[in-house]
Amino acid sequence: MAEEFSALYDTHYTAVLRYVRRRVGADSADDLAAEVFVVVWRRWADVPTEPLPWVYGVARNVVANHLRGRDRAGRLAARWEAEPLPPVPDVAEEVAGRDRVRAAWARLGDRDREVLALIGWEDLSVRQAARSLRCSTATFSVRLLRARRRLRSALAEPVPSDAGSVKSTVLEVSRASG
Repeated sequence: MAEEFSALYDTHYTAVLRYVRRRVGADSADDLAAEVFVVVWRRWADVPTEPLPWVYGVARNVVANHLRGRDRAGRLAARWEAEPLPPVPDVAEEVAGRDRVRAAWARLGDRDREVLALIGWEDLSVRQAARSLRCSTATFSVRLLRARRRLRSALAEPVPSDAGSVKSTVLEVSRASG
């Protein structure tokens, strides 16, 4: 079987390559011609005594599949180009927001931080958090309300800028250097 396939390949490869090249161009022709002969090898039992017309049929199907795939890829690329890109998050805004929250958190008292942490981080219910602090649910609810107000107020305050300290550090280094 291998010798017969090799003889068929040697005899008809150039004709199949020209057939494919005329339909898809030189860029894909070598790969598609090779694919034609892979199909011929797999379906060796179906090869008729006069193989060239049958091989052209296989080549026609391989080319058609290739063209359909190329068209699908083109349509998909057009759809992707037509869709707007999702907004890219601004890392600077994320860092500034995180710094704002850290500064506000630092301005809260220990009691407020504990009340907020039990609810926000530890995911306790008001009743569970009250039990944790050994107070009534009503007392804890009032503490939580006040802590949230103080946190909102602290978040509304401007974040202290380190620009002055950075500037003075740069000046000190430059003075020391020379």
